Amino acid sequence: MKKSAIALAIALGTVSFHSAAEIRINGFASIIGGQTLDSDDTLYGYDNDFDMENRSLFALQLSADLQESLTATAQIVGRGQNDFDAEFEWAYLTYAISDSSQISAGKMRIPFYRYSDFLDVGYAYRWVKPPQSVYNLSFSTYNGLSYIHNSTLGEWESTVQLALGSVDDDIVAITYSDEAELNNTVGINWTLSRDWFSARAAYFATEASISAANSPELSGLLAGLTGYGLAQQADDIAVDKDDAYFAAIGISIDYNDILFDAEYTQFDVDNSILAKQQQYYASIGYRIDTWTLHLTYEHNEDKNENDEFNSVPLTITAPNGVTIPVTTDPTNPNAPYLRTLVNGALAGARAESETWSIGARYDFHPSAAFKIELNQFDNTLTDQKVELLSFGIDLVF
Repeated sequence: MKKSAIALAIALGTVSFHSAAEIRINGFASIIGGQTLDSDDTLYGYDNDFDMENRSLFALQLSADLQESLTATAQIVGRGQNDFDAEFEWAYLTYAISDSSQISAGKMRIPFYRYSDFLDVGYAYRWVKPPQSVYNLSFSTYNGLSYIHNSTLGEWESTVQLALGSVDDDIVAITYSDEAELNNTVGINWTLSRDWFSARAAYFATEASISAANSPELSGLLAGLTGYGLAQQADDIAVDKDDAYFAAIGISIDYNDILFDAEYTQFDVDNSILAKQQQYYASIGYRIDTWTLHLTYEHNEDKNENDEFNSVPLTITAPNGVTIPVTTDPTNPNAPYLRTLVNGALAGARAESETWSIGARYDFHPSAAFKIELNQFDNTLTDQKVELLSFGIDLVF
């Protein structure tokens, strides 16, 4: 993949000499190190051993003006956590319908969040990493169509983006790596801005299927329920063509030297083992010459609704009238009931946490910034606290 990325860059550069296309190449990079402050603690992919690869990356973005209102864009990213193997994260065509509207097709960023479009461009924001309680979905791109329309509403600038497509990727859901398909994904993202204030709202709906193959526990539960003829109860915890939605609202203020950002998000997959997620953060910053100081609070809560529990019967009646206990082994009187195991799986999806972060950004160069950040993560269910120190340099070129 590394060789193919280099070959593409060379090929695109060569094309500019033999055609009318104008090629523009931009790049960005993050060189970030971090570690937790106590042994045996882990957070955001870091542990107590200092790590320079987890969040480091190098990227190139290539844009070709094909004339007649058509452009082609590709973004190639090498991440430290993947041994810097280069991969195409974006690859799409854009046609400018007018000065205010455009349509794109290909592989693009899903506009879930305020900072989605430049999620990997650390230079674009003040944190070492965006607030992870909110920016926690493990996928960020989709294949499909995007329509963007810019307009003015009185003294307000308006940007509406419509998205249609699908996702086929390995994501973090039931385990840390699950095959997922998000089909018939549709969404809207609307941003209003005026002077130093902006607000946005987003809503996405999709049909979600996530494999349980990497979870022996869930696979066993599904097989057990199906074996007892409890297809509906099995369907209620499986993630198989279930309706899912993502919703977000946020505001941003950049007034003189005062900065403020806040976002609230919800994510839910109906009739599944996955918990409904609600997250938000609020962050304030203050610029002092080339320094920016900031403080951020985050909150996350994942839980299944009460009516999802106790849906599995304790017994079933066989055709001959015999009552059979719905357990892992009906011949063993001490075997656990499947209701207990399903309830445990639903309860196990519960999570609640608070995170405080304090940090600083120093713009020591027109195209580079040094950042340092201390995060304190508090699992409010277990009362476990983890502290993470990270720092590094973000740059654009």
